[in-house]
Amino acid sequence: MAIKYTTFETKMGWIGIAGTEKGIIRTTLPLPNKESVLKVFIELHEPDIDFSAISYFSDAVDMFTRYFNGQKVNFSLPIDFSGYTDFQIAVWEITKTIPYGELRSYKWVAQSIGNPKSARAVGHALALNPIPIIVPCHRVIASDGDLRGFSGGLELKERLIQLEKGIK
Repeated sequence: MAIKYTTFETKMGWIGIAGTEKGIIRTTLPLPNKESVLKVFIELHEPDIDFSAISYFSDAVDMFTRYFNGQKVNFSLPIDFSGYTDFQIAVWEITKTIPYGELRSYKWVAQSIGNPKSARAVGHALALNPIPIIVPCHRVIASDGDLRGFSGGLELKERLIQLEKGIK
């Protein structure tokens, strides 16, 4: 199945989206420039790629743009989780249900998927989240309120939380 790609700039930085006919397979967190996004995709996929699929992802680009402008967005986009474990998919699916501007703990996610002792494994699954923002892993924090790990760094995690609270 062919993979389509696009890159675009938002108020917080450059975003990349990759997808198949089944749905989105990968997004990047905001990066400082287009070249950084291209590097991520080239490392993950074949080196000869076409980034001209902006029209294919027009709804997603619009949603991301509105999100980074501080608007509440419900990312109702098709997602292709092919190749991931049932556990990872369960973690990501329940994480998608965390409301905009709200936070939940790793323990809450573990309990919500029926595996209450798996908070550490939940953290690992969220670290591998291929579609951040759409699966809002930044909304998951430690039970004690600490932010803890985030693939984009804790500063970005805090910025996303504050963006959703309306504090820019």
